Amino acid sequence: MGAGFAGVALAGLLEQDGFFGSKVMAATPGILPMAPRPAHLPGRAKSCIFLFMYGGPSQMDLFDFKPELQKRHGQTANLEQRRRNVAAGKLLGSKRTFKQFGQSGQWCSDALPYLATQMDKLAVIKSLYSDSFAHGSAMLQMNSGRIIQGYPSMGSWLSYGLGSVNQNLPGYVVMLDPRGGPISGAANWSSGFMPAAYQGTVFRASGQPILNLDSASGLTAPMQRDLISTANALNAEHLASHAGYSELSARIANYELAFQLQTTAPEALDLTRESAAIKEMYGLNDPKTDHPIALGPAPFGRQCLVARRLVERGVRFVQIYHGGGHQQQNWDAHNGVEENLKIHCPEIDKPIAALLRDLEQRGLLEETLVVWGGEFGRQALSQGSADGRDHNPKGFTYWLAGGGVKPGSYGETDELGHEAAVNKHHIRDLHATILHMMGLDYRKLTYFYGGLDQKLTGVIEPEVIEGIRV
Repeated sequence: MGAGFAGVALAGLLEQDGFFGSKVMAATPGILPMAPRPAHLPGRAKSCIFLFMYGGPSQMDLFDFKPELQKRHGQTANLEQRRRNVAAGKLLGSKRTFKQFGQSGQWCSDALPYLATQMDKLAVIKSLYSDSFAHGSAMLQMNSGRIIQGYPSMGSWLSYGLGSVNQNLPGYVVMLDPRGGPISGAANWSSGFMPAAYQGTVFRASGQPILNLDSASGLTAPMQRDLISTANALNAEHLASHAGYSELSARIANYELAFQLQTTAPEALDLTRESAAIKEMYGLNDPKTDHPIALGPAPFGRQCLVARRLVERGVRFVQIYHGGGHQQQNWDAHNGVEENLKIHCPEIDKPIAALLRDLEQRGLLEETLVVWGGEFGRQALSQGSADGRDHNPKGFTYWLAGGGVKPGSYGETDELGHEAAVNKHHIRDLHATILHMMGLDYRKLTYFYGGLDQKLTGVIEPEVIEGIRV
């Protein structure tokens, strides 16, 4: 007992009874970790494009119109500005003009004129809340369900649960803003305690998305094939005596994928194959604005167009981060919400509207789930002399489109836009809903680690947001 032999025996008996679930495919020699696997549910979505607005976009300046906030602009209110810190502040009404659009009559501000024309495609959830006021932990929670590092990201869960229909491209792709990556870094697309094969593959923001696709040694394709096959055979022999060593299994899969990428990636990423009309629609030819840190729509437009080409070719999950660096370089509007909107809204507006239209005209929107949002929202109070807005996880907006989504407005914040009030949903409910749209049951999608059947949604029972499903 003292040496732990009873525990070893018990573990063996429990494994025979299936307590630990099936072995992870990535740790099994000879099986491709990204091989396609059947869904639990008849979900419509086959791929997901997650447009992540790093910094936290201001909901009451974009989609969550609040007449009472406008009416009370400049008045004093006591609101929770950081966790358990309730203090008086000056209410800040939006300077944006709001109108209702489409048959759904959804509100959108003049900050996003192109996206406003697509409101009938969007299910706008206005009543989400999360747990952290800090960027790093809030981003981790939005991406992995936890506020601490070490847990698999959503893309990893989808890769683990569904695999990829295209073994010649990464199943999980991440693209970052040219101004830099998010504050909590690679943990946002990590596979955590899962096999390394399920982590995100980062495409570069400028120049060639993937470096070194051509052989620098002058080897011919047959010579490279022979070299990789030999290396993989040796690695597989070593893996046979080191069961569960997922890094080695992932290395075998990555060598194979790298070889296939030499022929498939250049074609998938070659935007010269797109028509002039498509490039214009995505804003690839549009100039920068005159703000020194604004990029204009071209960089994000290229990434959205690449995302469409990737899901068209069977890539399961694509996440694009918009905003990098600090403060006004992303959606973190401490130093002035109006300036922040003028920098970033023109960068995303035309490309996202184009992505939705393009997916629809190609018959891909019904099988592609598009998700938009950040790590939290913004405060109804003014911050600083330039009328900024501080962080606010108590009530914020996300929207979804395609993939079996029912368009329309869902949920409400309070009259000031500060806190979720009607049909409140924690982000674990959003995660459960995204999994459901992708054909995965959050109760069945588990990975045994640390003595628990781990889930993206955690140990607290979530609720699928039925109000946004067809």
